[in-house]
Amino acid sequence: MTDLSKLRLGTAPDSWGVWFASDPRQVTWDLYLDEIAAVGYVHTELGPQGFMPQDPDRLQDELGSRGLKACGGTVFAGLHRGAEALDQAKAAFGREAKLLAALGAEYLVQLPEQYTDMRTGVATQGADIDPEQWKNLVAGTNELGRYLFESYGVKLVFHPHVDTHVDTQARIERFLADTDPDAVNLCLDTGHIAYCAGNNLEIVKRFPERITYVHLKSMDPAVRARALAESLPLSEAVKLGVMCEPPYGEPDMPPLLAALGDLERDLFCVIEQDLYPVEPDIPLPIGARTAGYYVGCGLGPVRRWPY
Repeated sequence: MTDLSKLRLGTAPDSWGVWFASDPRQVTWDLYLDEIAAVGYVHTELGPQGFMPQDPDRLQDELGSRGLKACGGTVFAGLHRGAEALDQAKAAFGREAKLLAALGAEYLVQLPEQYTDMRTGVATQGADIDPEQWKNLVAGTNELGRYLFESYGVKLVFHPHVDTHVDTQARIERFLADTDPDAVNLCLDTGHIAYCAGNNLEIVKRFPERITYVHLKSMDPAVRARALAESLPLSEAVKLGVMCEPPYGEPDMPPLLAALGDLERDLFCVIEQDLYPVEPDIPLPIGARTAGYYVGCGLGPVRRWPY
């Protein structure tokens, strides 16, 4: 049986329905922290930039008082747009990296800019980019990754995503082939890859050295089929429940977890289940059941409440 002891379980505000720094339909940051601590999580991402308190001393106190630690953050960037977008990304990612470094976290997740609006689902740009834009994306990501590590000691991981220009397995593999592994590696989001008909196991086996961070997410193929048949954007598919609880949905988690364990490296495996928008009483029981599932698979750490 594969040793999974190096896979470190965490969660993220996404699993509590948080997609934006501020939104009246979302839980507040303090309720989120209270509830994940009650479940027994130890590690958490910070969520959308600005969702958590931005003062590092205050945030460290808020996390520490609940027995929590930060494992990473997430920021969107449209680096295919060129030099101005790269300058903007350096500023935004730099602020987040500075905060993460103060908290002792070392990973920053780069989310590519969506071509559909996250609230309305309306298309905001084309689904494809031209060769020059692809060159901008690759070169910009490399430069951004080097800047973050040299300036803050924070490692950049790229997150393939539905409704973006790096979504399918072919595009993911092209991105990995074109980018510098010393500058950026992969945040393997299992649900987004499955949604786009990618094979998570194949990606892990083909690019083992590039898998340095993971989002554990399950995808309901029946809901995806409906979304594709009706040409729905991701935001509408999420409302229909396309991201679901394990062990339901795809990918099949036990063999994937075994493949990640075989990498024999410390690896944050952050649970995510896209839920925006959601009633505030829904995420806690889902988060507890999902943590229980992964603990049963052999992941940790979790602790009992009260700590």
